[in-house]
Amino acid sequence: MKRMPGFTLVEMLIAVALVAILLTIGIPSFRFVTNSNRIAAEINGLLGDMQFARSEAVKEGQPVTVCVSTDGATCATGANANAWQSGWIVFSDLNANAAVDVATDVVLRVQPPFSGTDTFIANNTVKAVTFNREGYANGIATGTVITLHDSSSNRNWTRCLSITLVGLMTSQRYDGAVCN
Repeated sequence: MKRMPGFTLVEMLIAVALVAILLTIGIPSFRFVTNSNRIAAEINGLLGDMQFARSEAVKEGQPVTVCVSTDGATCATGANANAWQSGWIVFSDLNANAAVDVATDVVLRVQPPFSGTDTFIANNTVKAVTFNREGYANGIATGTVITLHDSSSNRNWTRCLSITLVGLMTSQRYDGAVCN
């Protein structure tokens, strides 16, 4: 009897077992990488736009505001006005009133809403940050923190964006009680 080339049943079962073991190890690592990259992109998006607004305010010598915006043209108002996951805009704010005046203010950047279920909520109900010509942050309270939670509310994925009155912004990890 002539043997045909191919795999025996034992060889096939060993190969399937090896693939199953590798997937069991690899899938949680892949989830960690994708969650980590998504959270980093979201927090860095707001951090980058805040830094851009501050530098534009200093460069142009006039106030620049970053505010929550659901439509990409005006600042949000109402109950969810501090929900930064709804998107935000950066605009020159000539009269520093934290509202887009169509006749005089120019929208410089628009960030669309997050596509997932992550939440990005500011403490102190901060819905807008205005940087003046010296780079100081107006419209915020001392210790303003915008906290980003993923949909699972797992503290390993929680990040915070801290903004001080002098305009210093830092991205921080959440240790279960406070950001550090």
